[in-house]
Amino acid sequence: MRPAENIAVEELTEGQARAELARLANAIARANRTYHTEDAPEISDAAYDALKRRNAAIESRFPRLKRADSPSDQIGATPSETFAKLRHAVRMLSLANAFDDADVTDFDARIRSFLNLPADAPLAYTAEPKIDGLSLSLRYENGDLIQAVTRGDGETGENVTQNARTIADIPQRLTSAPEILEVRGEVYMSHADFEALNVRQAEAGAKTFANPRNAAAGSLRQLDATITAARPLKFFAYAWGETSEPLATTQMGAVARLADLGFSTNPLTTLCNTPDEMLETYARIETQRADLGYDIDGVVYKVDDLALQARLGFRATTPRWAIAHKFPAELAWTRLEKIEIQVGRTGALSPVARLHPVTVGGVVVSNATLHNEDYIAGRDSKGAEIRDAKDIRIGDWVQVYRAGDVIPKIANVDLSRRPDSSQPYDFPTKCPECGSDAIREEGDSVRRCSGGLICPAQAVEKLKHFVSRAAFDIEGLGAKQVEMFFVDDLLPIREPADIFTLEARDAANPLQKLKNRDGWGETSATNLFRAIDEKRQIPLNRVIFALGIRHVGEVAAQDLARHYGNWAALTAAIDAARPAEQRHEQAETALRAERQTAQNEGRRARITETRNAVWEADPPLPQPAIEAWNDLIGIDGIGATLAVSLISAFHQPAERASIDRLAAHLRIEEVSRPATDGSLVAGKTVVFTGTLEKMTRAEAKARAEALGAKVAGSVSAKTDLLVAGPGAGSKAKKATELGVETIDEDAWLALIGAA
Repeated sequence: MRPAENIAVEELTEGQARAELARLANAIARANRTYHTEDAPEISDAAYDALKRRNAAIESRFPRLKRADSPSDQIGATPSETFAKLRHAVRMLSLANAFDDADVTDFDARIRSFLNLPADAPLAYTAEPKIDGLSLSLRYENGDLIQAVTRGDGETGENVTQNARTIADIPQRLTSAPEILEVRGEVYMSHADFEALNVRQAEAGAKTFANPRNAAAGSLRQLDATITAARPLKFFAYAWGETSEPLATTQMGAVARLADLGFSTNPLTTLCNTPDEMLETYARIETQRADLGYDIDGVVYKVDDLALQARLGFRATTPRWAIAHKFPAELAWTRLEKIEIQVGRTGALSPVARLHPVTVGGVVVSNATLHNEDYIAGRDSKGAEIRDAKDIRIGDWVQVYRAGDVIPKIANVDLSRRPDSSQPYDFPTKCPECGSDAIREEGDSVRRCSGGLICPAQAVEKLKHFVSRAAFDIEGLGAKQVEMFFVDDLLPIREPADIFTLEARDAANPLQKLKNRDGWGETSATNLFRAIDEKRQIPLNRVIFALGIRHVGEVAAQDLARHYGNWAALTAAIDAARPAEQRHEQAETALRAERQTAQNEGRRARITETRNAVWEADPPLPQPAIEAWNDLIGIDGIGATLAVSLISAFHQPAERASIDRLAAHLRIEEVSRPATDGSLVAGKTVVFTGTLEKMTRAEAKARAEALGAKVAGSVSAKTDLLVAGPGAGSKAKKATELGVETIDEDAWLALIGAA
């Protein structure tokens, strides 16, 4: 059975409705307590509003089920027992909420209906920012401030008079004020003051605050007024309670009178003559939100004529003559100040938007993810448009939302506010951490640093991989020890070669011997040095795998080792293939653009033409480069993606120097060649294609290599033999074109003596 909370209001039974009202009463009471009394809200404003709306909807459908403690009849929360209680001479009410344009036009229609005003009769409203702070009522008698009281439950609040006296925006004495005057407004904290406060709190080891509203509320409600005095609180006045004489005849006039008396009032308060003007003001204030320097969460509309306000009067908990038009709780506009690139542990380059701080869903947001370079450019990884193809640039006004209430992201860009000097963001092709090439592979949405061993962002993880079991497997040097040595100032290990100089450096430093350090002794240090020395002689495939090059796993490392046989041949082949690898990358860049723009009709032909044009462009590639490239990508199990990754790693100057320093300390074993006496395939290059029916492809490859053959993955002019099973396709066709001998599986087995 579905819980009642998951059932739509119109589908609830009476019993379910009664249970839901009880649940909602408890949930809303808790939310009120954590927000108003404890200054530590547990749910967002949007979630709170949703609870209130559901409660009201159920009460509307089942009026007789309305509880005595209905949240609809409550304002704020019961005052804390910590402070003395004071009763408000005039209740401090909350406001009804509007969430969309239709709610605002309905508000105007209700006002006109209540006052019996025709649609074309003049009716003015004020519109002012809704400050996200703590409501406070200040009572002045004969011009002197005699008390300051929080809203509390609307009837009774907390006496915070001594704390309020420390706020510079609150006058201690008024001149030419009514004999009795209650001034109401909002205590808040600016963004800059909030950030500075959190820094001070963190440095002192004290609690930091989630947002300025919590900070303001917590500061005002201190038992020690000297703490409040040290907190940078501000106050906006916008209303009044009891007065011995009217302040003015209009809302705008009364606010102006408060300013004349010395109070800070909001300069964005505007007079509107129609609902359309109210909505225009709302939109304008929302776009200014990020630049205000303090938090607002909507716009408040009030009937301007105070005589009409008096006629309209109040409902149980809200005035009829005012409404709060809330901003979408998880959306906010702000300015993108810069784009920074972060390099992850795997080398991925992740762009991050640095934003002018803005509060979104109750949390101050100053950063947002930008995913990757395609997202910034206004497209997805397949080239399809997103955000109507609007790119993201430094200086843009962007709409921010919190995905899943956690990760801030950018939803939209306001092109009308884009600076004339704006330039498209040029995503880096070099790693910002180490300067190595940042490569984006075909089909990958992420650009990655190829620096590997020498990239600071990747170094620790690469070193852990280097000493892992399938790589160098040095006893006594595991992940924990790698982390320790990496941050060590006296015996650091920052790259693999440092491992093999560790003993010599330790011997040269008699005052800081490894054996004398915590967690070490003479035996453990000696054993480590011995284990390192034993690994100076190591098989070629382990060295290749230990380098941690993207896509080069254990199997690929074995394939490369078998194919080239020794370290010198491997590095010579990689060096020779470099020009062809660069041409391949140029072709892939051109193809990426072609795929994003080409239509389906003729797309394949244009892509082929583009690839050929790049490969055949001047200057022509040296033949040795072409041969080395084709030989590399022709190894069975080695393709262009792996080849690009391998060659790029070896041709980053800093990483190549690191690799060479490592190799200088090693005796890298050559791959022993199998005994091939009598083998008819020794030295031949063999390609398998189609379906093998009498052995697996892996077994066939192993048998061929054991007999001294090289197994390639593609057919070329260097191929000596093609073994074709059922389903052979393009490889068989190419073999025919090149005149390569082709045999079936039975003939192959006979040739190797396995028939």
